[in-house]
Amino acid sequence: MAISAVREYAHLTADDVEAIGEELEAIRQDVVDSLGDRDRRYVQNTIRLQRGLVAGGRVVLLFSGYRPAWALGTGLLAAGKIIENMELGHNVMHGQWDWMNDPVIHSSSWEWDIVGTSEHWKATHNYHHHKYTNIVGMDDDVGYGVVRVTRDQPWHPPNSLNLVWNTMLAFAFQWGVGVQHLEIAPGTINSSGWDEQKKRIGQFLRKARRQVGKDYVWFPLLSGPNWKTTMTANMTANVIRNLWSNAVIFCGHFPDGADKFTLEDLENETQAQWYLRQMLGSANFTGSKLMHFMSGNLSFQIEHHLFPTIPSNRYAEVAEKVQDVCRRWDLPYTTGPLYKQYWQSWRTIAKLSLPNRFLKATADDAPETRSEKMFAGEPRTYETRDGRRAGLVTALKHHTNPRQLQRITRTV
Repeated sequence: MAISAVREYAHLTADDVEAIGEELEAIRQDVVDSLGDRDRRYVQNTIRLQRGLVAGGRVVLLFSGYRPAWALGTGLLAAGKIIENMELGHNVMHGQWDWMNDPVIHSSSWEWDIVGTSEHWKATHNYHHHKYTNIVGMDDDVGYGVVRVTRDQPWHPPNSLNLVWNTMLAFAFQWGVGVQHLEIAPGTINSSGWDEQKKRIGQFLRKARRQVGKDYVWFPLLSGPNWKTTMTANMTANVIRNLWSNAVIFCGHFPDGADKFTLEDLENETQAQWYLRQMLGSANFTGSKLMHFMSGNLSFQIEHHLFPTIPSNRYAEVAEKVQDVCRRWDLPYTTGPLYKQYWQSWRTIAKLSLPNRFLKATADDAPETRSEKMFAGEPRTYETRDGRRAGLVTALKHHTNPRQLQRITRTV
């Protein structure tokens, strides 16, 4: 099943975990101490770019009856919506720019360009997801209530349509995010009670009405005789944004190596233990600077989960330091090309459309679901032939190919 003893799974002592936590905290503090004009200019320029793309797209779409104008306007609008959601909305609402004390660029005032409200998203994402990351039964982002993504989720007949549900979620991702906090999906946590639920539904419907009116009524009407083509352009831009957002989020949480957890290890969890869980439960993907920017720098999902309130433009430099920590402590740093990470996510979703009895690996030893039980009967520590420090990475290699490594007598 999911990991219930994170430290034991990671092949670390309690002192090791605290030492790692101190290193990561020092990385975070270094960035906080250096924030200044460079970062301020970055977010301000990003806002100017995003608004320019959207305004340009809206103007071009006034002439959407012409195919080149339709294609150009759709592309500009889609790019603007992606930047607003990924690099601005998501990150601003995490409080990454609150240090500027700018009332416009602040987590308490930003409302983003999707049907869901910022208030709802901050509750489901900032609190539940980042506090209970990948803890089955506590983190609604584990499958979003409709997709089975780990063997720890019991199989039910609707899971046989896993690929269908995920395809629908990808195309309508903003709607999935919007309704998540309403607790109406069958697999989500429903604990708020009907009165609170009714209040949230009302808030969601009011926000969704404004978004639908903007994209599918008012801006199309401004195009006069071209209202139909402008409407289809707006719909296409929203779908492009939804598909990209879904890909980025899934690549950060569901490739092989993004581990799942149970509640057992959460009690009295220290900051250092929380850091370790974030490192093991997240995954990155590689790419160009443009790809990182268009993903909201969530291509550095590991760094984002370690330091969710650090400005996203700093993740690339932080990543080098985090990788160094992982190398020295022999911990996995899960990353790969976008296509590989997304393929692994879809492959897992396809596999888990079947009951566990039809799957080869166990719930403790599958590419997408591992636990400390996979090492039962194996030595707790190892060393490579060159005698360097060994930990989880070495243990995983030993587990798949015992002849590569030799045992040593030091115990944890």
